[in-house]
Amino acid sequence: MKTKLSVNINKIATLRNARGGNYPNVIEFAQKAQDYGADGITIHPRPDERHIRYADAHALRPVVTTEFNIEGNPIPKFIDLVLSVKPEQVTLVPDDPNQLTSDHGWDTITHRDYLKEIIDAFKRNGIRTSIFVDPDLKMIEGAVATGTDRIELYTESFASEFAKGNLQEAKKFASAAKLAHQLGLGINAGHDLNLQNIGYFKQNVPYLDEVSIGHALIVESLIYGMENVIGMYQHKLAGSI
Repeated sequence: MKTKLSVNINKIATLRNARGGNYPNVIEFAQKAQDYGADGITIHPRPDERHIRYADAHALRPVVTTEFNIEGNPIPKFIDLVLSVKPEQVTLVPDDPNQLTSDHGWDTITHRDYLKEIIDAFKRNGIRTSIFVDPDLKMIEGAVATGTDRIELYTESFASEFAKGNLQEAKKFASAAKLAHQLGLGINAGHDLNLQNIGYFKQNVPYLDEVSIGHALIVESLIYGMENVIGMYQHKLAGSI
């Protein structure tokens, strides 16, 4: 099964905001990423707009001709943004306002009713939903009751253990993916995936619909060039490491 690559362009916006103005231009980078073979574009606007701005989401909508994925904590402002932009997919992430980056998945049991209400609203508007979860079987079982279409496996622990030479962590994600598939959920994954670990993850975790990669891909593009890097990811996601 082909696993799609969605390129997160938050770091392009971080570079732009560091100097003011509109250089680099996130719209142009989204277009380039798609031209180079990306299957989708991901953004993760945060309330302080420290990288991607809410206005960027509107500007990107007509430009993203592959699949548009908007991630974020479903505060009212975020919900309004998603319902206005109508991306193909929304990924719900339990970020705190001051969090540097995402660092945990949802407790889908405790927050079941909260998530279900939000997911119902998105689905009524034709937006596919995904929720960020740890590779915890109970949380995946709980995700089904929220009505979500997919889960996104939070892969930081895999990446951390892989860097140490511990390949056993992938088994936890494989079990999570198998259960999710059995329960009828689509499976996305993301966080700290890179060119070094993505091939092993793809080979050992079944049923992957999509990976979302931003920080590592942008850093690797500084070395190899974005066109080359996207091609390298696609090669690995096709099953060749």
